[in-house]
Amino acid sequence: MELVELKIQGISYSDNTSGAFALILQETNGNRKLPVVIGGFEAQAIAIGLEKKIKTTRPLTHELFKRFADKFGIKLNHIIINKLTDGVFFSNIVCEDNDKVIKIDSRTSDAIALSLRFNAPIFVKKNILDEAGFEDDLKYSEEVNLTDNNFFDSKESEKKSHKPKDIKKISTNKIKKMLENSIEDEDYEMAAKLRDELNLRKSIK
Repeated sequence: MELVELKIQGISYSDNTSGAFALILQETNGNRKLPVVIGGFEAQAIAIGLEKKIKTTRPLTHELFKRFADKFGIKLNHIIINKLTDGVFFSNIVCEDNDKVIKIDSRTSDAIALSLRFNAPIFVKKNILDEAGFEDDLKYSEEVNLTDNNFFDSKESEKKSHKPKDIKKISTNKIKKMLENSIEDEDYEMAAKLRDELNLRKSIK
């Protein structure tokens, strides 16, 4: 398995998906970039990890995981983006516990957020970079300040205003499309609601 090391270039608005962000990863020894579409809260978690000077009043999820691992002597060696299916990236967190190497399946956004806390390198399978990588990042807008809480408060309000008020009134075909978009955005809470509605409609036919 040939791996390519990546570094984080920045986080931008995603022009392709409304309300989402594009995490731009670049190969360490090259010019190719890999865009990973992530949600707003995931983007903020990564941005906080990048800004080492930012301290939260209470530990957030990824900081809590880091403290837990430290207490039990678990080391995060590196992460690997190991699969790309229907535009969604899958990753493994590679940990070490008493000389035993353990691979844990993870969302790519969580794996990268944790790699920042552990100062662990990010790798991707070469065939994935060959398939999804590019050299021109002009299709992504300028970087935004994701550590500004006011920014996220306004974006969350905007996001809620676009959510359907009554899912029962939406056509089946549109729900299917919304489900695809939710999975691509890693908005699994919304995806679950949409999937439940589709299953309900199937059961009453």
